[in-house]
Amino acid sequence: MSAGRLLSVLLLLQSRGRMSARAIAEELGVSVRTAYRDVERLQGAGVPVCAEPGRGGGYRLLDGYRTRLTGMSEGEARALLFAGLPGAAADLGLAAEVTAARLKLLAALPAGLRDEAARTAAVFHVDAPGWYREPDPTPHLPVFVDATLTRRVVEARYRRWRAPQEVSRRLRPYGLVLKSGVWYVVAATEGGTAAAYRVSQVLDAVPAEERFEPPRDFDLAAYWAAYLEDFRARRYTGTATIRLSPRGRRRLPDNVAPEVVRAVDATATAVGGDGWVEAVVPTESTAHACGELLRLGADVEVVAPAGLRRAMAETVGTLARAYGLPGSA
Repeated sequence: MSAGRLLSVLLLLQSRGRMSARAIAEELGVSVRTAYRDVERLQGAGVPVCAEPGRGGGYRLLDGYRTRLTGMSEGEARALLFAGLPGAAADLGLAAEVTAARLKLLAALPAGLRDEAARTAAVFHVDAPGWYREPDPTPHLPVFVDATLTRRVVEARYRRWRAPQEVSRRLRPYGLVLKSGVWYVVAATEGGTAAAYRVSQVLDAVPAEERFEPPRDFDLAAYWAAYLEDFRARRYTGTATIRLSPRGRRRLPDNVAPEVVRAVDATATAVGGDGWVEAVVPTESTAHACGELLRLGADVEVVAPAGLRRAMAETVGTLARAYGLPGSA
């Protein structure tokens, strides 16, 4: 039997008013039978919990009864940072702490403010991961959470995109970043500068005994902003001149990166009288640009460079042959 859970039941009844055993069980992630037992234990401890039978009944605290047992644990205080991000809290192993901290906050509010907080929570929801992909598996995230907070070195094996793909690193984690549903740990190696590591690419992580102190002037938010700026600069190494139909321009935001959309908006000039425009857009590699632009089908034409135009034509020709279209041999 968890004393913390009994306190959660008490705070639930204090903040919500009347609740059924099933509602208590769902809120705390326990069985209905466990919820019944917890209520009985509260009653046995002298807490005035009243049972109201029948349809619409449930449990409630005696009118006027309030507890002041709302002191927060260290974990619950940390969890407040993720109160609006339940998915992130669960990733970090703080789901229970977020629930407990939220209940304690609600219980400490006057009735009017508590009702307003409940109404606000009911109409806002944050869903961090992007569309069209499964969440990253991050089994080693709790290791980095603890190491970041306790400033402990982590021995890690990491899979990267270039050879050799598997490398070993002795990391000093400075902080964690959640970007579009993907977790990154910002960490430094011995004598090295900070770098961002995708947590889902960590193959193994073991905390070491060694401790470390991050640089006094390190600012996680500032580092991440600079990292993103550098990433964008490194990502786009070339440009292409393309032509887009009116429909292609409308479909652009759903098929290419925002930087490409902004470039079209900034450089588009009309060609002909049928609504087509010509624009200069940034590109990564020929293969990447080809794959991205082919999503627009016949609503895009590559004018330059010649290599990208040729790659588009070869891909279209291969598709035509695969479907056995006349004249494609």
